[in-house]
Amino acid sequence: MSVTDHTAPWLLMVFSLPAKRASQRVEIWRKLKRSGTLPLRSSGHILPNTPTNQERLEWLAGLIRSYKGEASVVHVHSFDDLPDGRLRQLFIGARSKAYQQLLSELTKISNMRMDKRPPGRLNRLRKRFQEIAEIDFFGSPLRKRTETMLARADGQEARSSIPGLKAAKYHNRIWITRPRPGIDRVSSAWLIRKYIDPAARFTFADSPTDHPDAVPFDMFCCEGFGHRGEDCSFETLRKEFGIREGRVRRIAQMIHDADLGDGKFGRTEGIGLDRVLNGWARQDWTDDELLLRGMELIAGLYEGLGKE
Repeated sequence: MSVTDHTAPWLLMVFSLPAKRASQRVEIWRKLKRSGTLPLRSSGHILPNTPTNQERLEWLAGLIRSYKGEASVVHVHSFDDLPDGRLRQLFIGARSKAYQQLLSELTKISNMRMDKRPPGRLNRLRKRFQEIAEIDFFGSPLRKRTETMLARADGQEARSSIPGLKAAKYHNRIWITRPRPGIDRVSSAWLIRKYIDPAARFTFADSPTDHPDAVPFDMFCCEGFGHRGEDCSFETLRKEFGIREGRVRRIAQMIHDADLGDGKFGRTEGIGLDRVLNGWARQDWTDDELLLRGMELIAGLYEGLGKE
């Protein structure tokens, strides 16, 4: 999060709550901590002056007043005992400590055998990273290192989720699907290249017999990876190759509801993506361009889900 220039570079929040409001005091303290405030030893909590931070503190001040307390949010030009440079270093130090704790957890999980890793642990660590990054106002040097370790752990899960023989069989292949790819096909192509065959090449035809050596997906035939039972092609690929990551599971639900329109999962996010793809398909774009842009769209969705 970047800090913009303001006449007063800092926000200071001071408050008090009645002594009998112990539980509310703990609640407010936790919310201040999640907001990334720097507590002063004397009194008050500091944040860089940004519109988002001001909104956060004003909301907290309103909450405190609703608990019969008093609160003020003050624009501060400077602190006589804390130069701006020192304040920035204190913020960086607080975030670096949080990143260091996260790195320690990531190191532990990366050194575990895949079958010994607690379910959902990596997703929780990824969510924690996003929470820290959101309040990393001045760019801790440990942020990039943490991102790199998260990506490495993601790669370990991705590689381990595919049985070795199956992965080898579908490595460096040509994959074939129908022309004018829509939501199910572009998301399936993204899944194939990210988790199954990083060197995958894609071609288009109405019948798989046009390319007998290619692997069919989402085609009207009895072979390959298409709709099976109540599953769309994306779900078929995910299940067939044992891809268990939480974000992929959520994307599968979105693609299912957008492609089949049965509202099975109550996920409406994919409907908007489907309309974008349909709009692109009406333009003078090649199938390759449609597939590439659609895969980029799904890649963006995947990254965005890391903030949930």
